[in-house]
Amino acid sequence: MVMKAELVFIPMPLMGHFVSMVQLAKLLLDLHPNLSITVLMIKLNPDAKLAAYVHSLTATRMKFIDLPPPETREDESPSNFVTTLLQIHGPLVKQAATNIVQYSTSVLDSPRLAGFVLDMFLTPFIDLGNELSVPSYVFYTSGAAFLGFQFYILDLHDEQNVNILELEDSDTEFTIPSYLNPVSSKLFPTVMLKPESLPMVITLTRGLRKAKGIIINTFWELESHAISSLSDASALPVYPVGPLLNLESESEVHQSSDIMKWLDEQPPSSVVFLCFGSWGSFNGDQVKEIAFALEQSGHRFLWSLRQPPHPSKGPRASPTDYDDASEVLPEGFLDRTRGIGKIIGWAPQVAILGHPATGGFVSHCGWNSTLESIWFEVPIAAWPVYAEQQLNAFELVMELGLAVEIKMDYKRDGMDSGEIEIVSAKTIEKGIRSVMEEGSDVRRRVKEMSEKSRKALMNAGSSHSTLRGLVDDVMNNMFT
Repeated sequence: MVMKAELVFIPMPLMGHFVSMVQLAKLLLDLHPNLSITVLMIKLNPDAKLAAYVHSLTATRMKFIDLPPPETREDESPSNFVTTLLQIHGPLVKQAATNIVQYSTSVLDSPRLAGFVLDMFLTPFIDLGNELSVPSYVFYTSGAAFLGFQFYILDLHDEQNVNILELEDSDTEFTIPSYLNPVSSKLFPTVMLKPESLPMVITLTRGLRKAKGIIINTFWELESHAISSLSDASALPVYPVGPLLNLESESEVHQSSDIMKWLDEQPPSSVVFLCFGSWGSFNGDQVKEIAFALEQSGHRFLWSLRQPPHPSKGPRASPTDYDDASEVLPEGFLDRTRGIGKIIGWAPQVAILGHPATGGFVSHCGWNSTLESIWFEVPIAAWPVYAEQQLNAFELVMELGLAVEIKMDYKRDGMDSGEIEIVSAKTIEKGIRSVMEEGSDVRRRVKEMSEKSRKALMNAGSSHSTLRGLVDDVMNNMFT
């Protein structure tokens, strides 16, 4: 009898995490005909884009099970939110997984549960895998260098008894194995420097150590040093399988759309694209500095300008589109830049980065955006905003030479109560001019890395080979 295997994927219900995890599932299914995957859908607030994406999926041997939505508060902090999510959904996930196990043992020729694949924020569910005697793999949606950073912080906390909280507002340099250069504590994520959130980070990172292996959305050619350092420092297998991108996610963006029609009218590589992710927005003073910088640079631009959420909406509220962007822009800006610039709200980022007219990307350096920019040969001007983006920017600028800097230590993540820093128009303009420079070393390196990113996923490429090894490990685990 041919042994059939089933993996249970448990993604975070956040678009950036969910989509790359489903892309991983699709690649695994392509590699083995006797593998099937069940995705447990944790439901939070209604998300039209996420629902539309799931509805668009047509992969065979992959099914989705909806878990009932919990009652969560909009004013709940991000750290408490994750804890609450785990507490409420723990019994639901356990019941769903138990049902799968019972079915596989009672129905002839049904797939046998071969393991869990968990989002990096859901490592406490590893205990459930152990309870059901199945291995748990973690899918890590950031890069290998940041994974090494997490392990380093855990070692400082657990083994060296360093008070991590004392590093807030300091400028101490650390030698971290996953980076070639010393890293300043100014770049550490705020979530690791606050007493209300550090315990959650430590718990989740300890959970990573308990996994059967860690699947990372990166590729060897991009982060060879960081991947090697992880292999040296940990007995855990790491599987670099990226870049995992959903290049068809914006099927609603037709070539006839207003944005794409405008790009069609621009010369090749002439447009700088500004976009700061799902949570990226700025106050009116900063918006004006960006506008002045764009005007002074003289470059064509496409700017995804989002309105910050009202404080009454709580810390988890997302930015929205302006009804009238002229209210926040300098007087006369739209008239003066008519023909060379375009202001938009939500941006179809993949479609824009893939357009020949796009020549530079002012970005928050989220990991998915980083991989997309490399794929499409678009160099980045780094302006990180929240989460681990400061360290991503450091890696891109200082380690890999794939980006130029605007403001690497900028932070606006909703956890700081101090005055919000304003980056000057002069600084922004310098970054724009640099990223748009023709024939620069950065542009050349991005082009070379783009070619490597595509080869990594081809047959016998580094990530393709790693995926094959992962499938073999999953199937072999059923017999050990």
